[in-house]
Amino acid sequence: MSTNGKDYDGPILECKDLSISYFTRAGEIPAVVDFNLTLRQGDSVGLVGESGCGKSTVAMAIMQYMGHNGGIVGGGIVYKGRDLATLSEEELRQLRGNEIAMVYQEPMAALNPSMTLGRQLMEVPLCHEDITEEEAYSRAIKILADVHLPDPERVMNSYPHQISGGQQQRVVIAMALLSNPSLLLLDEPTTALDVTVEAGIIELIAEIAKKFNTSMIYISHNLGLILATCDRVNVMYSGQVVEEGTVDEVFDHMRHPYTKGLFSAIPLPGADKTARPLVPIRGQLPLPHERPPGCYFGPRCDHFAEGSCNSGLIHMTSVSGEAGHGVRCCRWDEIDWDAYRPEGVGGATITEGERVLSINKMRKYYEIHDNSIAALIKGNRVRYVKANESISFDAMESQTVAIVGESGCGKSTFAKVLMGLETATDGEVIFKGEDVSNYPVQKRTPKQVGSVQMVFQNPFDTLNPSHSVGAQLARVIKKFGVESDKHKIEHRVMELLDLVKLPRDFARRRPRQLSGGQKQRVGIARAFAGNPSMVVADEPVSALDVSVQAAVTGLLMDIQRDFRTTLLFISHDLSLVRYLADRVVVMYLGHIVEQGATDEVFSPPYHPYTEALLSAVPIADTSIEKKRIILEGNLPSVINPPKGCPFNTRCQRKVGSICETEDPPFVEDVSGHVISCHIPMEELRKVEPVIKTHREEDQPAAE
Repeated sequence: MSTNGKDYDGPILECKDLSISYFTRAGEIPAVVDFNLTLRQGDSVGLVGESGCGKSTVAMAIMQYMGHNGGIVGGGIVYKGRDLATLSEEELRQLRGNEIAMVYQEPMAALNPSMTLGRQLMEVPLCHEDITEEEAYSRAIKILADVHLPDPERVMNSYPHQISGGQQQRVVIAMALLSNPSLLLLDEPTTALDVTVEAGIIELIAEIAKKFNTSMIYISHNLGLILATCDRVNVMYSGQVVEEGTVDEVFDHMRHPYTKGLFSAIPLPGADKTARPLVPIRGQLPLPHERPPGCYFGPRCDHFAEGSCNSGLIHMTSVSGEAGHGVRCCRWDEIDWDAYRPEGVGGATITEGERVLSINKMRKYYEIHDNSIAALIKGNRVRYVKANESISFDAMESQTVAIVGESGCGKSTFAKVLMGLETATDGEVIFKGEDVSNYPVQKRTPKQVGSVQMVFQNPFDTLNPSHSVGAQLARVIKKFGVESDKHKIEHRVMELLDLVKLPRDFARRRPRQLSGGQKQRVGIARAFAGNPSMVVADEPVSALDVSVQAAVTGLLMDIQRDFRTTLLFISHDLSLVRYLADRVVVMYLGHIVEQGATDEVFSPPYHPYTEALLSAVPIADTSIEKKRIILEGNLPSVINPPKGCPFNTRCQRKVGSICETEDPPFVEDVSGHVISCHIPMEELRKVEPVIKTHREEDQPAAE
């Protein structure tokens, strides 16, 4: 078999009528049904859909990594004219990593923590090719330069934990490319990364595909990433491809109700939480052994027709006038999409009330004791991690304030001080008229603790697996003194389940019996069990599917409206922030660099960092034109931050030495919109909008 594919001019990959099942004690579990895909040299195809729809199963089948209980039960996978099922273990071993490579979701899980990165990179060509260690080292250095890693020699001598998450993912991509594979599989390669790092990785992947003419299959639930990286897209639902075509065809002329549902559940630039709210897909993905007859999407579809949609197997049909655009729906040409206006969630205006929270020049430093010989000689044994530096902002009753920025900018540290998990080093945190900056949670009254609650990022790790949902909610109600009578507590538990739209019999279930979205609803119920005045939501939907995200976001808005709760929303998803927040606070390296009303922050004038954040957001809209700004370098150390403006080491608009020597002033654009920058406001106002739309009905003044 060829090792580089240059002498092979046929399809790189063909999946023909592919069906994959797993065999358990309960019987056969059909994971993927009737999957078809043809990939030629240099092609890139995206696989999108909810968790559990079979995307990763297809990738694992291509790699022949299905384990002992998984197998192909119908059709086949042909790579460069050869059926992968006929290859021996040794042939497959030579194929993997050499001709077919895979980049996984979590880079730390793909790297060996006990080996240097150089040794791990060199293993790839040493294992697959007859070359010397010197040649392998030279190849590894070159590929690290190709993926734009600074100082490749240092990276080669580093261990995985000694470089950042974005750099780890670049090393994993470099490892996958070392043997110039013909086929690259990418399974959610940017999910765990900051939006600015993600933008760099996306650009890198596009550059790699062009340079090496590599064929790619990109698996993601982020439709914006698919638009940025792929030529074609396959939309999967419950193990089947329900729509396929070019990215432009599927994004602009979608024909399957499920595809339409996915797009209605994500906040595009034209979305508005009152005028055009998000629309979650009702119900849940069916389990493989519980799929309905006919169309698998039928029970969740607003266009379901008894007798036609459930009468038999639905086949893929071609969309007239669009070669290569197929849809698995028997009613696609009957639906009037222009007249279809599904009801969204959380679509009501909320009037803001009095000031609830006032942060005044709050600082949080952590002491580090350095006992090294160098520190002893210099007399500099105590150093400080400056996590938060002079933070000031207000939050009103019923208001949603979003705090955005990269990992390490101080968002979660501020939340910990507010919650009492940490105490402030300096400044004030005035909550409902009382300074709580130096009150740890142990010294706060149950009423104080209950009035500020938190919804955490990962619903899988925040519930006790040993206790039922009802018991965990009851404990919070009793702990915060909301109720003490057993029957009243039980009644309150049922009210909370009603509040988050879960059946009351879920009180008897344990967390393992719930889906991710259901667990997060329990997390929200727990946060509201103490009747809080303020809820801190730390990336509350980032671990959820897009449709579940829309439902949970709508739920938070509904509860906020009913209880007039102040919501602090910590997130790196600026599309969701644009949709949900009333005010935005932009943080960088412990400093607030910009704050104001959402429309003000998302329109010029911008702080250069805000501008870079906005340009990095992947948007699933072909009518959008976006300015390209890729931040160079990494976030500086909070132990030794740069002098002057904290952003000066990465700023694309740096004006000179003043940025390196003097703290930037706070300049007010309009009342409440403040930017910390040396660039004069007149010049910042002249900056072109980052996001422009070419669709007439979505032409805001400065999107």
